[in-house]
Amino acid sequence: MNPVYYLYLAALLFTIGGAGVLIRRNAIVVFMCIELMLNACNLAFVTFSRMHGNLDGQIIAFFTMVVAAAEVVVGLAIIVSIFRTRHTASVDDASLMKL
Repeated sequence: MNPVYYLYLAALLFTIGGAGVLIRRNAIVVFMCIELMLNACNLAFVTFSRMHGNLDGQIIAFFTMVVAAAEVVVGLAIIVSIFRTRHTASVDDASLMKL
């Protein structure tokens, strides 16, 4: 399969994730869209790594997955804390951040 198709898929996934971040108001959906964007970047890194015949892109993709996992843990903890106090997971209500 041509590697350019993987880059098209990565661009499509990144665009869908970016649109989801800009359009949606639920914090859980926003975090899922951010994860989709990170996975699109990982796909592009691995594709370029395969095209150039080295492992640098795959190593960067691995570290990106580690950072994404840490981001999910911290982000979900913040969302749960906001949901417990405000009883909503809306991004608009989370902008107040005062208890």
